[in-house]
Amino acid sequence: MAGSSILTPERRIELNPFDIDAWNLILRESQARPIDQARNFYEKLVTQFPNAGRYWKAYIEHELRGKNFENVENLFNRCLVKVLNIDLWKCYVFYVRETKGHLSSFREKMAKAYDFALDKVGLDMNSYSIYADYISFLKTVPAVGQYAENQRISAVRKIYQRGISTPMVNIESLWSDYCSYEKNINPTLAEKLISERNKEYQVSKKIAKQLETVTRGVNRQAVSVPPRGTAPEMKQVEMWKKYIQWEKSNPMETEEYGQFAKRVVYAYEQSLLCLGYYPDMWYEAALFLQQAGKQLEEKGDVKLAQQMTAEAMQLFDRAISGLMKHSQLLYFAYADFEEERMKFDNVKKIYDNLLTIDHIDPTLTYIQLMKFTRRTEGVRAARAVFKRAREDSRCRHHVFIAAALMEFYCSKDKDVAMRVFDLGLKKYGDEPEYACAYVDFLTHLNEDNNTRVVFERILTSETLPAEKSSDIWDRYLEFESLVGDLASTLKVDERRKAAVTGGKDEGTTLMLIDRYRFLNLVPCTLDQLKLMGYNVKLTIGDGRTG
Repeated sequence: MAGSSILTPERRIELNPFDIDAWNLILRESQARPIDQARNFYEKLVTQFPNAGRYWKAYIEHELRGKNFENVENLFNRCLVKVLNIDLWKCYVFYVRETKGHLSSFREKMAKAYDFALDKVGLDMNSYSIYADYISFLKTVPAVGQYAENQRISAVRKIYQRGISTPMVNIESLWSDYCSYEKNINPTLAEKLISERNKEYQVSKKIAKQLETVTRGVNRQAVSVPPRGTAPEMKQVEMWKKYIQWEKSNPMETEEYGQFAKRVVYAYEQSLLCLGYYPDMWYEAALFLQQAGKQLEEKGDVKLAQQMTAEAMQLFDRAISGLMKHSQLLYFAYADFEEERMKFDNVKKIYDNLLTIDHIDPTLTYIQLMKFTRRTEGVRAARAVFKRAREDSRCRHHVFIAAALMEFYCSKDKDVAMRVFDLGLKKYGDEPEYACAYVDFLTHLNEDNNTRVVFERILTSETLPAEKSSDIWDRYLEFESLVGDLASTLKVDERRKAAVTGGKDEGTTLMLIDRYRFLNLVPCTLDQLKLMGYNVKLTIGDGRTG
C-alpha cells in the first residue's frame, strides 16, 4: 500500500483506467489550466466515461469560460440526448439563456430549450428549477394586446400545471406560486382552477415524499465502471432496481399508460447513467420499451407505440456502440428484437458487426447466426453460415456440434449429421467435450457399433493427450455398462484403469464406484465417499446414496 500511495494519478490510470479518484485529481488540476491545455484530458475523460453527466458538464463549463461557443454546441450535440443528467440539462438551459440573448429569435430559442429540457428530464425529482425558471421566463415575455396576454397566461398556466402533476422536490413552492399567480390573474376564476388542480397536486406531493424515501441512498453521481461485485456496488444495484420496481407499480395510479411508461423508462435511463456496465439493466430497459410499445399499440396509441419501439432500438444501439460494445448477450437480444420486427437485414448487420470484433470468441455468434438463418431462410442457407464459421480460424468445436444437431433435428438426416461430426472429429479429436457430444449423439441413435468405433477412434488417436482422456473413458464405461455384457464392461474398465492410472493400483475402488453409479445414485454413503477421497457433485434429485 505504501508503494501505491506515491504513484502519480496518470500512472494509476495506466494501471487501472477506471480509477475514479485518480481521474478526479487530474480533473481538478485541469480545471485550473487554460482550456487549450486541458482539452485533450477532457476528451480522454468523456471517452472513458461517456455517460458521466458531471464530466461532460465540467468539460462544457470550461469551454464556456473560454467563450468557445462552437465547441460548446458540438459537445452538447455529442452528449445531451444520450446523457439524461439533470445537472447537465440545467447547464444546457443556462448556456442558451446566457449566450443567445443578443439574437432576435432569443425568446423562441429559449422557449424551445426549456421545452426540450422538460421533454427529456421534466420527470426528474430535481427538475423544480427548470420549471420555475421557465415560468419566470414566460412571465417576462412582452404581450401587446389582450389576445397576446391571454396566450402568455395560457403558456404560463400550462407549465405550472405540468409541474404540479410531477412529483419533485420543492413541489410545495411551485404550488404556492401557482395559487398566487391564478389569484392575481383572476380572483374569481382562481378558486375554481385551484380546486380543480388541488387533487392532482396532493397526489404529486404524496408521491414526491415516497420518491425521496425510495431513492434515499441511491448515488446518482456514481460513474459507470465495470462491476467488481463489492458489497457497496451490489447495494446500489439493489436500490436502483427497487426504485424501478416502485415506478412499475404505478404509484401515481395513473390510467394513462403512456405517462406511466415514460416514468418507468426515465427511471431506467437514470440507472444506466450509473450502472452502464450491467447488461441486465440495458436488456430490462429495452424489454420494457418493447412491451410498452405493444401495450400502447393495443390501446390505439400508435404514435407513442412507434416512439417506444424506436427508443428500444436506439437503446440497443447505444449499448452496443458504447459501454456494452463487447456484450454478446445484448447483440443477441438486439438481433431477436429486430427479427421479431421482420427487419432481417438489420439482424445480419448486428451479427456481422459482432463478428468483426477480433478479440471476442465468435463461436456462439456463428451458432446464433446459423439458427437465425435457418429460421428465416432455411437449412441450405444456414449451411453457408456453417461454412463461413469453418473458415474462421477463431471458431471452436461447438459450431460443428450445433451444425450436426441442426441437420439431425431440422433436416431429419442422421447421415449428414454424422458426416458433420466426423468432419469435426478430424479437427477437434483432442477435445473431450466434442468427443462426448459425438458419442452422446450416437448413443441416442442406438448406433451401438458406430458408437464403439468412435470411442476407439478417439481413445487411440495420437492427438488426444492422456490427461484429457479420463472423461471419455468414463463415458465409454458408462456406455458399456448400459448396452454391453459383463465381459465387455470389465474389459473397458481394465483399459480405463491402465490409461488413467498408468497401470498402478491406486484408486481402483474409486473407479469401481464409477462402474456402478447411475446419475446421482452411488453405492456408498457420503461419509464413505469422503473417506475414500471420491469427489463428485450429486446434483440430481436428492443425491441418495447407499
